[in-house]
Amino acid sequence: MAQTVIGIFEKGIDAQTAVQKLESNRIPSDHIDISNQSSASQVSGTTQTHSSDKVSSFFGSLFGSDKDETRKYSDVARKGWVVTVHADSRQEAEKAAQTLDACGAVDVDERANQFRSGATGTATDTTARTGNMNTNQAIPIVEERMNVGKREVETGGVRMRSRIVERPVEEHLRLREEHVNVERRPVNRPATERDFQNFKEGSIEMTEHAEVPIVNKEARVVEEVRLNKEQTQREETVRGTVRKTDVEVDKLNPKNRNIRPKDNLRNNDPNRMDPNRNNPSGRGL
Repeated sequence: MAQTVIGIFEKGIDAQTAVQKLESNRIPSDHIDISNQSSASQVSGTTQTHSSDKVSSFFGSLFGSDKDETRKYSDVARKGWVVTVHADSRQEAEKAAQTLDACGAVDVDERANQFRSGATGTATDTTARTGNMNTNQAIPIVEERMNVGKREVETGGVRMRSRIVERPVEEHLRLREEHVNVERRPVNRPATERDFQNFKEGSIEMTEHAEVPIVNKEARVVEEVRLNKEQTQREETVRGTVRKTDVEVDKLNPKNRNIRPKDNLRNNDPNRMDPNRNNPSGRGL
């Protein structure tokens, strides 16, 4: 839910510092408005009346029928710089409120009591002090610088794993086998002396032989797989953007003092205050 956070500052340099810290806290610059209501209140005639009406209308839209609160915040806002943050969430609104408080946003209740008791002096004295204070105001020139370094990150790698796989193999062999044959031949001849010597009981044996395959395995190293690294270098151009405060100075024409000078601060327009925003939070409101 969108919320509006407002901080009121006495000095423009504090308001500018608050804006810079808000931006450094990642609050978008288009969500931040800054206006110098004290300068607008010094302009006489229609411009002063129109500015006062816009401030009162803005706070009136925030507090509704509570006219005392509207008057109190309007009186304090007309005497200083107003920083408005249009937050998109409650977390962003709380962060903005803490930043505004840390940068010196005024306590509205305390400042309103001072105005009622006359602690700030008469209107003439206040104007004189405001004029003297403006002569000593300064805008800090902030410049960003880009520092480029390098760090080592993991970009990938190679994992090598080994496993045992089996594959079928075959070899062709020629094997020799022996077979014993028994032959019977008819013979018709007279017996000899040798025949009579063998004419007795006995046995004759003849053994058969055959060749069979023998399998023997031998492990041999046929290849090596190694991991190694090589380093290469490359050049890369790093590009970015840096910000710097830019201040424009315009000379005022003494003959046209009743004309509001050109505002050289970004978003320094009270018309940017949106009366349709939700209720503010933070020290200012």
